[in-house]
Formats: sequence, structure tokens, C-alpha cells
Amino acid sequence: MTTVSADQVSPTKSRASRFDSPWYNAKLIVGAVIIVLAFLLEFIGPLVWDTDLARAASAPLNLPPVWVTGDLGPGFGEPSIEHPLGTESSGRDMLALLLVGTPRSLRVGFIAAGIGMFVGIVLGFSAGYLGGWIDSVIQVLADSFITIPSLAVLIVIAALVDQITIENMALLLALFAWPRPTRYVRAQVLSMRERGYVQMAQLSGASSFDIMFKEIMPNLLPYLAAAFIGTVSANILAATSLEALGLGPTRIPTLGMAIFFAISNSAILRGMWWWWGFPIMILVLIFIALFLMNIGLDEIANPRLRGV
Repeated sequence: MTTVSADQVSPTKSRASRFDSPWYNAKLIVGAVIIVLAFLLEFIGPLVWDTDLARAASAPLNLPPVWVTGDLGPGFGEPSIEHPLGTESSGRDMLALLLVGTPRSLRVGFIAAGIGMFVGIVLGFSAGYLGGWIDSVIQVLADSFITIPSLAVLIVIAALVDQITIENMALLLALFAWPRPTRYVRAQVLSMRERGYVQMAQLSGASSFDIMFKEIMPNLLPYLAAAFIGTVSANILAATSLEALGLGPTRIPTLGMAIFFAISNSAILRGMWWWWGFPIMILVLIFIALFLMNIGLDEIANPRLRGV
């Protein structure tokens, strides 16, 4: 019987084994690359384009994209290479608006989701692992907040705030971003706490904090990441909804506020599709990227989905 030494192992097989990790997931990587690039627009944008053109009255009014030909009617200028995606009725350059507004819209969603997930993790772990009256109180609070029509409440609150910034918007959304992560984390912890390694940690005298956040939490990371991505999507959608109603940061360019200004200035009736079309296209791309990341994380957490 012959044996094969480590030196005789095929280098091709050795290299392939490096990519056997479930985290090398094509959907997750593609989605993450799109989101990272969208965030980097905040730093890359000023290097490739004059982002000051996103301010009102910084460019000629009502210019169509450079490839649009034909007479659009009175009030429209001629296409210009200096404004390749056109301009809107307040004199904002659409390319500059997208470069500035995309990372800011993402920032709102990620800040709100981060706060919501942090609260959800703390409350979910406490409810699922400690149980008893703590579990009952947290469940009642989470269920109560879920039944509240959050969008209606956010509309009232946003209407009462004098000046809305990106941070204010994120904090408003975070008020209703924690109940669903709390219930999700609680359900996962309830199943995890019966595992053998948790019982061994209990027998060894480990504290509840160590068991929750050093034993259980590392095994929940794919689930927590998927819940976080889902929360980001929900908060971006909620922020865009508020902004489309005119309850966003009016002085700060975002994708939702671009849609609001397009609606309020009858861009659809005037045929100015580039005013509202480009922001919607970017939002759709963001949601597709987040959806791909969510699917990828589900496949990491569930081997059956990836055919293992």
C-alpha cells in the first residue's frame, strides 16, 4: 500500500481548497461589490465630476441627457456634454446628484439598520436565553411596536421636526427598526441554547454573558448578517417613502428627495424622465444588490441551499 506525502499533493487541488469556504459565495460577493462601490461614490465622485453641481442653480435648467435628440418643446435646452445625464428645473446636474445622493441614501439605511440590529441583538439574546419575565416583557414590547403603523407615525414625527438631516432621518427610522430583529434573534437563540456546546459551557460555570456572546453569537453570524441586510433594505425603502412625500432633508441631495422634486414639478407630465428615472434605477440596483447578499448569506447559513 502506497502513501502520498503532503509534498506530492497536486498544487491545483491545494489552491482549490482555499476557496472551499462557504463565504466565497458569488451572489454575496457581487452584491457586496455593488454596495461598496455605491458607498465609494462619496469619495470617488469629487475626483471624476464636479459634485458642487448637485446644488440648486449651479447648472442650466431643463437640459436632457446628451443622447436625447429632437425638440422636446419650449423650456428645454439643448443637450450638452458638460451635463451628460441632463439637468432638472432647479438647475441641478443629474450626474452630480446621483454621485452625491446615492451614498447618502445608503447611509440612512445602514445607520438605522445598525442601531436597530444592535438593540435587536441585545433584547433578542436576553429574551431567548434568559427567558422568564424578561422574555415576556420583551415580546410584548416587540409585538406592540410591530402592530403600530410605523410609516404613519414617522410621517407625523418628520412633519414636526424643523430641520431633517441624514442622522435625524436614520434615528427616526431606528425607532421602528428593532422589533423584527429582536424576534428573529430570539427565535434563533431559543434553538441554539439547547445545543450541546451551550450545555457544556453552562456546566463549566461560564457566565450568561459569555455563553450568549462568546458561544452562541459566533454561530449566528450568517443569520445576523442576513437579518441586517434585510433591515437595511426596509429602512432604505422607508426613508425613500418619507422623502418622496417631501419629509426628507430638503437641503441635502438624496435619491428620495430627487424623486420628490420630480413629482412636485410635474416631471412625468413634462416628459423629463431622466429626473425621476435615474434615481429609481439606482434604487432598483441597490435593492437587487442587497437581495443578492441576502440570498448568499442564506446559502452560507443553510448548506442545503448550496447543495452540500
